[in-house]
Amino acid sequence: MLKKINFIFLIPALLLIVAGCMENPPSIRDGEGKLRITAYGDTSVVDTVPHYIRLRNAKVILTSEYGTMISYTDNEGILSIESLPSAIYNITFRMVHPLVSNRILVGNIKNIEIASHRVYVDSVFASPVSNTGLAINEIYCGGPINNFFYFYDQYIELYNYSDSLIYLDGMQVSRVSGNNEGKGPGADEGDDGDFDGVTYIFKFPGRPGERNHFIRPGQFIVIAGKAIDHRTSVSTSIDLNSCDWEFYNQYSATDFDNPNVPNLLNIRADRTVDFLINLVSDVIILTSGVDTVWEDGLDISTVIDGVQYASSATKIKTIDSKIDKGLALSPPRYSGQAMRRREPGGDTDDATLDWEIIPTATPGRH
Repeated sequence: MLKKINFIFLIPALLLIVAGCMENPPSIRDGEGKLRITAYGDTSVVDTVPHYIRLRNAKVILTSEYGTMISYTDNEGILSIESLPSAIYNITFRMVHPLVSNRILVGNIKNIEIASHRVYVDSVFASPVSNTGLAINEIYCGGPINNFFYFYDQYIELYNYSDSLIYLDGMQVSRVSGNNEGKGPGADEGDDGDFDGVTYIFKFPGRPGERNHFIRPGQFIVIAGKAIDHRTSVSTSIDLNSCDWEFYNQYSATDFDNPNVPNLLNIRADRTVDFLINLVSDVIILTSGVDTVWEDGLDISTVIDGVQYASSATKIKTIDSKIDKGLALSPPRYSGQAMRRREPGGDTDDATLDWEIIPTATPGRH
């Protein structure tokens, strides 16, 4: 396993923290440049005419070959960095909508070049996106390091990035890998406001609106395919015996059920195998459970979060852009690596910017 190195850059009047986990980042900088970006956000709620304000003290996430760096705009909504290592950067600006608490203002600038002894000047215009407070935070699906094709230690992790309890009653987790004869998995096939291609769909107990099962602010929950200590099968695997939830298919005669871990149950009676997701390419969508009629597609308006991942950036994105605008890169099979948001719950509806590959699975933590 290649070693991850965290960098901390201290520059005048600004502390940049490298929070990413880039493998083998450059040890020598190829020069430094300057950056000055003014951030604006559209705060219109009802009007179709945008109303822009400066994004003062907005959080800024910069990613490059050097890792992930966190900074903030100043009181004038300006990001100004005097000594930034020369590289190609993707930059995301985020701020809670000042008028609507369940939205955030998000602006992205992709593939900008910071050249040595040059000044990059630009503006970014952020748009509102839904702020549900709950995100798919980590996906581990490719299997541990092994040579006999063991991958049953899969899990999906959720994170509550809000400041309130969020109730999980009736929520659904879907693997969306069908609809390949049409626009593809997760696409709105008939342009009728739903996403198509649901292959597996498992739900939390209860119904939407009930208040029996919750996730606390700042809490991670892990949903395991099999809630067992997988190290007993593969020494390089992980222990999921004490995870928070387990996918259990009550229509299967062989699916294992850990009696000490609560279940998400299968909605599709025609699916009689375990909840498993593809090792390197799939679509995972979390919905509120208000729409349970998966046969004709699930309403996009009920989506809480969704992500499409693939092993190559050239993979065709099929998930509807109203769910997510990007594509997360997945690690190699049987590498023990996982996919995770760069920040806990950091959801800008662009998986290309939000997600990264990490060297080891981190169930229940970041």
